[in-house]
Amino acid sequence: MPATVFLITPPFTQLNTPYPATAYLKGFLNTKNITSFQADLGIEVTLALFSKQGLLQLFSEINNTSKELSENAKRIIALQDDYVNTIDAAILFLQGKNPTLAHLICKRTFLPEASRFAQTDDLAWAFGSMGVQDKAKHLATMYLEDISDLIMECVDPHFGFSRYAERLGRSANSFDELYAALQKGYTYIDQILINILHERMAIVQPELVAISVPFPGNLYSSFRCAQWVRKNYPTVKVVMGGGFPNTELRSLSDARVFEFFDFITLDDGEAPVENLLQYIRGQIRLEELKRTFILVDGQVAYINNKAYADYKQGQVGTPDYSDFPLDKYISAIEVVNPMHSLWSDGRWNKLTMAHGCYWGKCTFCDISLDYIKLYEPVAAQLLCDRIEEIIRQTGQTGFHFVDEAAPPALMRALALEIIRRKITISWWTNIRFEKSFTRDLCLLLRASGCIAVSGGLEVASDRLLELIQKGITVAQVARVNKHFTEAGIMVHAYLMYGFPTQTEQETIDSLEMVRQMFQAGILQSAFWHQFAMTAHSPVGMYPEKFGVRKESDAVGTFANNDIVHTDPTGADHDTFTLGLKKSLLNYMHGACFDYPLQRWFEVKVPKTKVAPDYIATILNEEEYTAIKPTAKVVWLGHQPLVETIIKSKKGSQWEVAALTFQAKRETINIKVDKTQGIWLAEMLQKLSVEHLRTYTLQELKENYEAAGLEDFELFWDNKPVNSLYKFGLLIL
Repeated sequence: MPATVFLITPPFTQLNTPYPATAYLKGFLNTKNITSFQADLGIEVTLALFSKQGLLQLFSEINNTSKELSENAKRIIALQDDYVNTIDAAILFLQGKNPTLAHLICKRTFLPEASRFAQTDDLAWAFGSMGVQDKAKHLATMYLEDISDLIMECVDPHFGFSRYAERLGRSANSFDELYAALQKGYTYIDQILINILHERMAIVQPELVAISVPFPGNLYSSFRCAQWVRKNYPTVKVVMGGGFPNTELRSLSDARVFEFFDFITLDDGEAPVENLLQYIRGQIRLEELKRTFILVDGQVAYINNKAYADYKQGQVGTPDYSDFPLDKYISAIEVVNPMHSLWSDGRWNKLTMAHGCYWGKCTFCDISLDYIKLYEPVAAQLLCDRIEEIIRQTGQTGFHFVDEAAPPALMRALALEIIRRKITISWWTNIRFEKSFTRDLCLLLRASGCIAVSGGLEVASDRLLELIQKGITVAQVARVNKHFTEAGIMVHAYLMYGFPTQTEQETIDSLEMVRQMFQAGILQSAFWHQFAMTAHSPVGMYPEKFGVRKESDAVGTFANNDIVHTDPTGADHDTFTLGLKKSLLNYMHGACFDYPLQRWFEVKVPKTKVAPDYIATILNEEEYTAIKPTAKVVWLGHQPLVETIIKSKKGSQWEVAALTFQAKRETINIKVDKTQGIWLAEMLQKLSVEHLRTYTLQELKENYEAAGLEDFELFWDNKPVNSLYKFGLLIL
């Protein structure tokens, strides 16, 4: 159908769910009555390639070449009939349309196997005897990776499921190499992409093609798309936006880029795209464009009309996932990591609770850029409106809140609103491991459908956490992780090594902290990243404050983000990479906790100075948190059955109230003084989460005393009332 704007995500991002940038823009354009059509060309190219017809064409292409092949490629070609005859069934399985095939795949006699399967020896260890579906997904993913290896070797060295030609895009200070690649003929994958683009453009007939480039792995294909549109639809304007230009292209000066794109916009896209449409139609002048690069008299110009304000989060509309083939996305399990499987397995609707980061201090982060520093939360009621609308759109109830760091207060408000509206969803998000995540808040989040959180532990060293300005300590992270874990919420930690001035000792001590957290069961998933200095972070802007030096002050004419630096005082961080990853893989599977840390490394490393029971000691300490009188008291459970019973002792008789509470898995009975029991039962009705009115702890105390009862703290803070948190009595 014709549309004013054609929104494109070029190959390749994720296979299991559409990247949300164009869905956000489409939702905004809906509020302006501007028609749009969106396409995820990554999933479309993947499905065209990984099909019976696609593989027949692929093998035909390979069989007609005389290129010298590896033994692995020769094996796959020898088994080409097996690949052609199993590919459609495997894709249907990964799309969730043929789940019973899992049993056949797990027998290891259905799918042909090449070199990728050499790493699957420990599947029983990884998945156990119960994870048939996950095991089959992993095997089917390896099968696709084998075909991917064949494609890279024989027809397109740039190919990768989520990293297409990434080397050409990553830290490309100069446009020369990418420009040279774009002057060559189409690769095998390029041709599939262009054929699909050709079909879509003929149908959509847009005024503006808006290409979102979130990652370096989308850059090359975005230029290929733009190149074809400019040649075949010379009157249609083409704009690039997204995460890559937002971070990498802020100092763009190479005019050759505008042989492909008419415009490049930065940061939030709503206002810039609206202005571009007005400019294309002659309704506003060039000077009125917002955060837009354009070629003027042969020179790259950046125009930013600051008088034109950005839209508030309440004005941008609900992300619109229509046009995407939502039933055709592929769930893959490439690596055996619990959190990474959430990224690649299942389809998640993506939303944000807030624009920017409420903390905004981490020294390794791009906190100088608007997408981080301009913090604006979305009201919980509006978030739930959007959740309900997206469920109606997609039929999917999984949500990934893609915040920089979800604010605890907003998470609390959102959880209460979800429970109040009786919305059934599963959701996960990124957080800071801060003390706001109490036992009761974590229980509330679980009750609202939260299944996992991820957060930056970074370098598990208090000195370096302070240098990073993370605002947390290792001990605090341990306590918070315990709260999440005991609530049944999976915890994933982002780990960092190689931060400026980090010593070998600190790296080993950090590893020991991580080992102890896994052994204590308060961390279920993690991933090590090597520190990279970026241009828009405090470390990149003021390296001398962190004891490091830039190797060059030169600014490239194309991409500028990652900065090569030297660290005179730090360790040789590259030597730790393999050992950190090997140890982590074992810890995630509950293995090798008794191995000395030296065993993971091929070079000599110092012995840890962390006490072997450091984390266990922290977790065993009695936690005392002063509860403010303004804390809210909420009851999530069912109303109890109240009975009066007579108790007697040594000739005396008195009445007590027996309250029976029913939960999904168990029953609890508590006995208290009769008048206290009657008051408690009546109060629990008022504290029910379904009521819009919430009571503070102080109001509860005043109500208790107004009823003529005494010693509120003695009654409230001791058994049996204190044990009701397991059934939904929470102080927030």
